[in-house]
Amino acid sequence: MGVGKGWRVVWGDHNLALVHQQQHKQHLCWRWPAGTAAGQRRPISWSVVCGLMLFALGMISFFTGHVASDLEWYSQRLVKRTWYYKVDGGSRAPIDIWQSKLSKFYYGCSERGHYFAPAVREGFSNGYLLIGASGGLNQQRTGITDAVVVARILNATLVVPELDHHSFWKDDSDFVNIFDVNWFITSLAKDVTVVKRVPEKVMRSMEKPPYTMRVPRKSEPEYYLDQVLPILLRRSVVQLTKFDYRLANELDNELQKLRCRVNYHALRFTKPIRNLGQRLVMKMLKMATRFIAVHLRFEPDMLAFSGCYYGGGDKERYELGEIRKRWTTLPETSPDGERQRGKCPLTPHEVGLMLRALGFKNDTYLYVASGEIYGGEETLQPLKELFPNFYTKEMLASEELKPFLPFSSRLAAIDYIVCDESDVFVTNNNGNMAKILAGRRQESLLFS
Repeated sequence: MGVGKGWRVVWGDHNLALVHQQQHKQHLCWRWPAGTAAGQRRPISWSVVCGLMLFALGMISFFTGHVASDLEWYSQRLVKRTWYYKVDGGSRAPIDIWQSKLSKFYYGCSERGHYFAPAVREGFSNGYLLIGASGGLNQQRTGITDAVVVARILNATLVVPELDHHSFWKDDSDFVNIFDVNWFITSLAKDVTVVKRVPEKVMRSMEKPPYTMRVPRKSEPEYYLDQVLPILLRRSVVQLTKFDYRLANELDNELQKLRCRVNYHALRFTKPIRNLGQRLVMKMLKMATRFIAVHLRFEPDMLAFSGCYYGGGDKERYELGEIRKRWTTLPETSPDGERQRGKCPLTPHEVGLMLRALGFKNDTYLYVASGEIYGGEETLQPLKELFPNFYTKEMLASEELKPFLPFSSRLAAIDYIVCDESDVFVTNNNGNMAKILAGRRQESLLFS
């Protein structure tokens, strides 16, 4: 993983140059000929009118950006002349769209501080914390990360978290099937004591089953100390269910670093998943020295949850409306309003147009990480036409993939590895995987 990973987009140079040109023309248009008296104005010439129109166009371009009805036409004509180049002291230099010069400013966030106290040993902890993570792979990953931090806050011994088997994904994989459990325990030994199960003698000594509770979302550390710790001290074992986003975003700096250590170092995939993921990376690199990974969330449930409309008519409205009924608490939204707010995932076609507009040519190799695409091949076809070198895990590893096919989380883990190793990572949504991978790719620069 090199420092070249990243995004580089230059939006403003063309607009600024255009404004400069128009301002210069406007200055020439409004110069009065020598010898003309101030009070003797001549009729406004066509050159003056043209100058005013060009100046207005420049101002519109400066404040709103160019608007083009056909983005493909726009990308082929304007991008080649502007976004590939930057103005630097009057000279023009090519821009490498594969490499971000900002990467030199990235730094790792996970190094433990000198004064961060060592983990409390099992026998001296305040009790055992059971966690039930929920959602798909990356949502569960955030839950596991926060579970470690909560155990640290409570001075508790963490039991290896249980994964959700009843969500939309219907995956019965356990922690040990996806993550290297021994690596997880060993990596966190200095921060939190983690065990595989509550000891039998502790379970036998309990008069009642473990106390079960669900904490509010994004709870502050003080909530756990005030509401959870007294129960843990009294009952020895506490189980927190539906554990996703149950810890506040803003925490003490050392606890944030612990989050990084868990998410980007302690949560290592099992060897079979790692091996297959790396084989797919090597297959992509044999075909091209560089490739883009696109995380394409366009599954029916994703679209239904978004409340957006994608042009599929009454059939789409009915199908996604039926799926949307699964979430009884979802508010009614305006599809047009959601799109104006930028809340709608991009379609595969829109992703392709965006990449072409950024300057990636049609011979660029794409690895597309996705689940079931709503509309199937018909929906994907416009993206494939824009980028014929289009590959998925199913295309690269049809036989090797068979043991993983019944398990959506393991398939997602394979996609995660390839996306992490790509030269450029692009997503059509702002979901869990996009956020985690953005942090992972920045964190990895310190250890490259």
